[in-house]
Amino acid sequence: MQFLVISRRLTDKFSEADFEPIVPLEGARARYLYSIGFTRQIWHRGDQPGACQIVEADTLEEARAHLSTLPMAQAGMIEFDIIPLKPYAGFAPQPVQSTS
Repeated sequence: MQFLVISRRLTDKFSEADFEPIVPLEGARARYLYSIGFTRQIWHRGDQPGACQIVEADTLEEARAHLSTLPMAQAGMIEFDIIPLKPYAGFAPQPVQSTS
């Protein structure tokens, strides 16, 4: 199952100086999660500090467990919205209409 994960840094509680030493560790862990097939795509947010990603997991709990291994999550410096995704119904085969 795929999930859309929207994260945001808690900049109201932590300064840029607090985040700075964790950023390289976060990047390394993100690369690992990508290498095992959990993270499928990832982007930086353009509106605020954080990221959006598509992840693959069997359950919501499994997705949360992988995300909890990120250093910023472990430090309580980031929040996640995790949204389960379903296939888009508009691409499903449509019944053929008879012309007679």
